[in-house]
Amino acid sequence: MRYGYIGLGNLGGKLALNLARAGLDLTVYDLDPANAEDHIAAGAIWAASPAELAARCDAVITCLPSPSISERVLAELLTGLPAGATWIEMSTLGREAIIRLAAIAAAKGVDTLELPVTGGVHLAARGEITLLAGGDAELITRHRAALDAMGGQIFHMGPVGSAAVIKVITNMLAFIHLVADGEALMLARKGGLDLAQAWAAIRASSGNSFVHETEGQLILNGSYDIAFTMDLALKDLGFAMDFGRDFGVPLELAELTRNTFERGKAAYGGDAQSTAIVKLLEDALSTNLRAPGFPSRLE
Repeated sequence: MRYGYIGLGNLGGKLALNLARAGLDLTVYDLDPANAEDHIAAGAIWAASPAELAARCDAVITCLPSPSISERVLAELLTGLPAGATWIEMSTLGREAIIRLAAIAAAKGVDTLELPVTGGVHLAARGEITLLAGGDAELITRHRAALDAMGGQIFHMGPVGSAAVIKVITNMLAFIHLVADGEALMLARKGGLDLAQAWAAIRASSGNSFVHETEGQLILNGSYDIAFTMDLALKDLGFAMDFGRDFGVPLELAELTRNTFERGKAAYGGDAQSTAIVKLLEDALSTNLRAPGFPSRLE
């Protein structure tokens, strides 16, 4: 099976490198050729364009920053992908967007496997990130070697569009937990507690969360470096609010969190790390949340 990978950014670059290191036949493309250096060193082939990449592959994986970019890249891919090929879309898209794009691919005889991920860039680098699949179960079987190389647990959520819903749900929860964790740590700080000890106690308590265990460490270090931006957080929270309207579910906490991230973007810019949302509270109280012994990045 010959694979292509397009989008070698913070997340996609790690996932594609896992494929190359696993020895799969891999061709890569990114707007910045420098992003492909490690992949080429690991045995991947460089393509000069998405269309050139498609002509070499039986399946193409994309990990891109927006639905509009995914649509544009797919149009190029469909000029070169043969009938019976597979498009594996790992970007975070809205449900209607992925269903519509899958129909465009199907009209050209190309199958679609929707495959967003959750868990963070550090787990992607270790090949342990969780894969959320939407599409025909046979496609999971067909591409199992590639999926196993990229991630850990795989959850088949149902037809195309299903994975978009659960992906947005997991991200919505993560952003809510992030804002809450900042408030909890500030309470500990203002209460005179040792923040490292408070972090450890929360981790061992009923109040623990994945976000506390991971991004909580980056807050206490002060780097906030989670490799995920305010703009991306707002995109995902926008998807969550869309689903709330579509499904008739009031999302009061999600709306409050989105409003908080809007303030964070206004204060620090859309390219700021999403974890820096906690700085809003730190700056408002002129009190930082720092403790020794925590990493600047997650490994």
